[in-house]
Parts: sequence; structure tokens; C-alpha cells
Amino acid sequence: MSLSQTYVDKIRLAAELLHDCQRLFFITGAGISADSGLPTYRGIGGLYNNQATDEGIPIEDAISGEMMESNPAVSWKYLAQMEEACRGASFNRGHEVMAEMQEAFEEVWVLTQNIDGFHRAAGSKNVIDIHGDIHVLACTICDHRETVEDYSGLGSIPPKCPKCGCVVRPEVVLFGEQLPGDKCELLMSEWQNGFDIVFSVGTTSVFPYISQPVSYAKYHDIPTVEINPGDTSVSHIVDIKIAGRAAESLDELWRLYRDQ
Repeated sequence: MSLSQTYVDKIRLAAELLHDCQRLFFITGAGISADSGLPTYRGIGGLYNNQATDEGIPIEDAISGEMMESNPAVSWKYLAQMEEACRGASFNRGHEVMAEMQEAFEEVWVLTQNIDGFHRAAGSKNVIDIHGDIHVLACTICDHRETVEDYSGLGSIPPKCPKCGCVVRPEVVLFGEQLPGDKCELLMSEWQNGFDIVFSVGTTSVFPYISQPVSYAKYHDIPTVEINPGDTSVSHIVDIKIAGRAAESLDELWRLYRDQ
């Protein structure tokens, strides 16, 4: 059997599982947004790869919570570079499929590590963006909060709050910072309601809060599906491993489900 036939057969198996499901849970990572042309900050095609920043420090130190407090200009310099590299990109077919599935199932939830906002832009309603959204800015002192399309009109870097003049920052989880408590509580609450199937899409699942839903589902006999061209930390435990890119695989999955 050819590799392509194996690939299609596994997608067909996943599509068949969906017919017994009402509540779907997707976990997504950089792989789904890579299909929109977004670079990662390291790795193949990354913005920084194995290079240090202009300041001679790792990028993780430059965009850390500690640096944002002590020298926000450094953090903003690289956050702005990341936003500019992603500017003009939009959601892709993979994001659209998850949004379209809302019409066919009782509930579709998405836990995403991505900060691009593409899931909501594509129409998904139940999104837990655990790392935040780079387009949402909040003052570090007062209650000012705003959503911007991009950073081109922000003026000075770091930008200042229009209400109090203090530094604003993106509502994203920087290195060394805690995950937002409200989003963690929402995640736990929805898991208590139960899910019928779990998909891991385009993530290496290196963080425990990303891999644990898959492990929990496997332990409780909830079907698990991974879509990723490479092997990850959960590849050995999922019921169906689809070795393909996110957008293409999800589009084929949705097509096969509707044709069955």
C-alpha cells in the first residue's frame, strides 16, 4: 500500500469516528498557522533560528516577562518584529474547517497555543487562546485595553497608554510568566463536561498542558487523533496518527465526513 493511500485511509478512519461524536476538542499549535505562511521564531524558516538577538541574548530572554518589566523597549522591539513578519497573513482552510464543524456538532472547542487570532477570525466561537492574542493590547498600570489590526499605527516603541501614558503590552504569555487563570479554569470546566474525541493538530505537545488532554482522553477511552507531519511527544499514544499538514488533512477529513 502506498504512503498516500495509508494517509487517506487514516483520515477516513478519523472521519468515521466523527459520526459518533457531538463534542469535539481540538488542540492546535504553530503547524496550523504555518500553512498560512507564518514563521516560527526559531526552527526551519524561523525569524531567529539559532542566532542571538542584537543585544546578544537569547530571544526567550528578550521576550520574557522580566524583560518587559525592566526594559520594555527590548521586548517590544522583538514582539513588533514578530507581528510585522506575520502581517498580511490570514486564517487558512484548517481554521475554516474547525469553524464550519460548529454547524454539524453540538460543540467544537479549540485550545490553541497560537497568538495570531486566526481561529476567531475564521469564525470559531469556543476558543481558549491559552497564550493570548498579539493583537490585544493592555496597559501595564490602568484598565485600558484595545484590539489593533496590526502594529503599524502604534507610533513609538514601546507604545504608551492613551489614558495614563504608561507602557502598554500585548496580552500574551511571555517567557517566565504564568498561564492566565481564567483560561485555565475554562479549560478545566469544559473538560468536566466531557468530550467525544480529541484532535492534536500541528503541535509538538512539549508543554504538559498541551499533551495532558491527549493523555487523559487515551486513559478514558476517548478517541484521539494527531495531525502532524512529524512525530511528537503524543504520537505513540494516539489512536490515529495522520502524517500530514494541518490545512490539507483537515480539509480532506471534513470532505470525507460529509460524503459518508
